[in-house]
Amino acid sequence: MATSGLQHVAAMYAGVVAPPLIVGAAAGLSGTDLTFLTGACLFTAGLATFLQTLGFWKIGARLPFVNGVTFAGVAPMTAIIASAKDKSDALPMIFGAVMVAGLLGFLAAPVFCKAVRFFPLVVTGTVITLIGVSLLPVAFGWAQGPDPSAHDYGSTTNLTLAGITLLIVLLLRRFTRGFVKQIAVLLGLIAGTLIAIPFGATDFSPVASADLIGFPTPFHFGAPQFHIAAILSMCVVMVVSMTESTADMLALGEIVERPSDERTIAAGLRADTLGSALSPFFNGFMCSAFAQNIGLVAMTRIRSRFVVAFGGGFLVLMGLCPAAASLIAVVPRPVLGGAGVVLFGSVAASGIQTLVRAGLDKDNNVLIVAVSLAIGIVPITAPDFYHAFPDTARIVLDSGISTGCVTAVLLNLVFNHLGRSRDAQDVTHPMEAGEELASVQ
Repeated sequence: MATSGLQHVAAMYAGVVAPPLIVGAAAGLSGTDLTFLTGACLFTAGLATFLQTLGFWKIGARLPFVNGVTFAGVAPMTAIIASAKDKSDALPMIFGAVMVAGLLGFLAAPVFCKAVRFFPLVVTGTVITLIGVSLLPVAFGWAQGPDPSAHDYGSTTNLTLAGITLLIVLLLRRFTRGFVKQIAVLLGLIAGTLIAIPFGATDFSPVASADLIGFPTPFHFGAPQFHIAAILSMCVVMVVSMTESTADMLALGEIVERPSDERTIAAGLRADTLGSALSPFFNGFMCSAFAQNIGLVAMTRIRSRFVVAFGGGFLVLMGLCPAAASLIAVVPRPVLGGAGVVLFGSVAASGIQTLVRAGLDKDNNVLIVAVSLAIGIVPITAPDFYHAFPDTARIVLDSGISTGCVTAVLLNLVFNHLGRSRDAQDVTHPMEAGEELASVQ
């Protein structure tokens, strides 16, 4: 049970620590505060995993789910930070928005599990793709170095370290099996960090200054603040997160031969949203199920939820040990950038896989994906596109995930739900002539 639980932690560890690293760096946190934020996210991920696997009352799907910080919230949270006039207010604004979004999601769980038909694969696939694409610039920034103003930013040394780390991860994924293959990203980070030592790119001071035992003090970064634009942005993320979790529960239910019904989905969504609402008290972010651990369940055929709960215990212990959490702060940014290419690119690839199953042979779906992706990529390709809009509106607009998700949902309603939708099998590409035009010709 211990080794299997630890394997689940290893498979998702990089995914848990990446969001606090991105958000903490954007907020300008010191090494000590960054270590604290990482530990807090590990701690809250463990608590959320307990809620999902063990559960109580009508809370928890009681399936072998690992919960952690969702990638979907990273881009909106960095947009909130960018809009904050005082960087010290940025994290309290995020925490307040996550708390409200979590509570609203908890109340909406029984209804949402019935309304999931409005979030088909064409919508979820588009959103997951946008999550990965939106995060790739972060990986590229890491690969260049920690400080854009530094003389070695983007230097050959930094890019070489990133490339070596990427190569190590790829080689491990190609030529290893089982447990080693599952933790290829983690091993790549370790190897890249060791290689970076002779170049003077590795700083061990965060470990030296970290305590062996600590507790994530509630509201360490300040009391939560509630701003309507930030709340709206995180509510969109909550919808995305609930949609992903629903899909994950359906998939995992099939794997463990216990199909997820509406009651199970509602209980699972309550666990996700309650975990998200409680997380900010301990300085954590929004939580959701980790899809990579579903693949681990399928591969190992170890289907016990108590094994995953044991993994949640490891996460809590790591969160209570700042020295363990500080280890990730030792990893040089270029090394993180190399691993991030795989990590974030895999998220985008997962979205593409979902879109393949969405039925892109139908012109309606092709148009939904095309327009939603285009709008979602605007903040990446043209960061100043919405410069004339108020700052409160830009919190939402500057998040490609939020705008892309809203666009995909609305277009899906228009093309696939409202009125009589023509059989989209007639046209397989938006640039081909439809039946009305063909009849005129």
